Amino acid sequence: MASTDATTDSSLPEGSKRDSMLPDRLRPSPFKEFWGYFCENRGAIVGLFVFVAFILIALFADVLAPHSATEQYRDALLQPPAWQDGGSTRFLLGTDAVGRDMLSRLIYGARYSFFIGVIVVVISAGTGVLIGLLAGFARGWVDTLIMRLMDVLLAFPSLLLALVMVAILGPSLINAMIAIGIVLQPHYVRLTRAAVMQELPKDYVTSARVVGASRLRLMFVTVLPNCLAPIIVQAALSFSTAILDAAALGFLGLGAQPPTPEWGTMLADAREFVLRAWWVVTFPGLAILINVLAINLMGDGLRDALDPKLKRS
Repeated sequence: MASTDATTDSSLPEGSKRDSMLPDRLRPSPFKEFWGYFCENRGAIVGLFVFVAFILIALFADVLAPHSATEQYRDALLQPPAWQDGGSTRFLLGTDAVGRDMLSRLIYGARYSFFIGVIVVVISAGTGVLIGLLAGFARGWVDTLIMRLMDVLLAFPSLLLALVMVAILGPSLINAMIAIGIVLQPHYVRLTRAAVMQELPKDYVTSARVVGASRLRLMFVTVLPNCLAPIIVQAALSFSTAILDAAALGFLGLGAQPPTPEWGTMLADAREFVLRAWWVVTFPGLAILINVLAINLMGDGLRDALDPKLKRS
């Protein structure tokens, strides 16, 4: 028997053996456990650092930007970056067609992109989670009606549906954010409903019902906290989707309007100068690429850290 027990213990991972032998007060906290899994994904760490830098640039744009985002320097139209012939250290990344500093506009553009991502996630996640909870708890015809409506919204290409909504509401940054938030809402509804249906048969929900918990308490206090992991991951991915869709709408002239320094609008303004002033197109495109890639990498790390199926026991 002793040899059998020794064999069983040796087959366990070293970390699991150590954790199982520790008393509860010495075991790692949930946050430390989450951070340990998150740090195993190097791409997620890089994405997190880039995302934090993106947030800091957005928050301190007034301090970091060397010039105003809308001030025009008529003596420096389409001036190249500082390292190119004809460039100047006054404008490190050059200027656009009307003499505005590219670096300053990119820095202020980070603020607009961050604002877009936050508002869209709040709109889509807030309403989507509520509707998903309602569908998961109500069941019957209410559930069927909600899910068929979500299926109809998902049947349309997301950008096309956002275009239609912005065309109805009118071209502006606020209307673009509302449209993108509505387009992304069905993903939260389906995700929340699936998570709720998975949690409802469990013993802790039955116990809460037995002791007389109200429907609202069951929804928001008992069940919802146990459904947050996939919702958090979806929110991170929706943040990058919001930046991309807002840039697309801005490029088409239906999002932020000039002279707003939004990256998609900057690309739209620079279309005619692609061949003779590469910097006015390249830098806004790189800003979108780097930030969306960083957020997606961070979301991948969140999925690995929060999904219990991917954790080692």
